Amino acid sequence: MNVESIYQEHKDLVYNLALSYTQNPEDAEEITQDVFVTVYEHSNKFKHESKLSTWLYRITINKCLDFIKAKKAQKRFAFITSLFDPISSAIIHDPMHFDHPGVLAERKEELQRIFACINKLSHNQKTALILSKIDKIPHDEIGQIMQLSRKAVESLIQRAKSNLIKNLKNNEGEVE
Repeated sequence: MNVESIYQEHKDLVYNLALSYTQNPEDAEEITQDVFVTVYEHSNKFKHESKLSTWLYRITINKCLDFIKAKKAQKRFAFITSLFDPISSAIIHDPMHFDHPGVLAERKEELQRIFACINKLSHNQKTALILSKIDKIPHDEIGQIMQLSRKAVESLIQRAKSNLIKNLKNNEGEVE
């Protein structure tokens, strides 16, 4: 398995999925690098009975979830340490900015609100929604990526849509 050719063929897929999770180009680039380091380190573990893209989606989703967990832990730590800082009581960590390429300025605030609401979904609902609606992956393949049945994927997507609508209604006018 030639990792360089895998990188060239799939780097945009990995980057765009990471960007959908993080809404930050620098974070998406970092995750993309981590994914391909993992691919390099574990290329001998790839099972050829599944599609390469399915394996890459799994790795990318796991890296995104780990990254988000670490980022939240950093925020909590920064907040706690700022409480005890003798000079300043301000939170040290800057909030995440939404800089998705190609987004028009007038739509940026609306997209921030939508992604803030998507980020409130459970990990499984968020993953199913992103893979289905943003990456346009068929439900059968999402099932393989998430190791769920097609019916479970469809149910997750329906719940995600319903919860997203509720979140959007509850957070009208708010931007995180």
